[in-house]
Amino acid sequence: MISSDLIRGYNDLFILQILSWGDSYGYEIGKQITQLSRGAYIIKETTLYTAFNRLAKAQWIESYPGQESNGRARTYYRLTAKGQDALQMKVQEWQVVQEVVKNILKGEL
Repeated sequence: MISSDLIRGYNDLFILQILSWGDSYGYEIGKQITQLSRGAYIIKETTLYTAFNRLAKAQWIESYPGQESNGRARTYYRLTAKGQDALQMKVQEWQVVQEVVKNILKGEL
């Protein structure tokens, strides 16, 4: 299991990436994060919805009402054009982080 403190900074990246594949709702996004991490990271519901609020405030995602097949109301989320740009920026940031960590662990100058 990965420490939530260690991975917290990547929640936005995870959510944006999942929404780039199509609109979804909170429970399903959380489930996908768990499945794609092969169970190594389980995002807390409060963390997920805090991220949704932050991303919506930045206009990277937007929410809309939808319904489940059984007629139950759900809030769905979709990526905006700004969100697509932010996703590309976050992917580039991740690539830099990987390089920094790799270089430090190597210990070479």
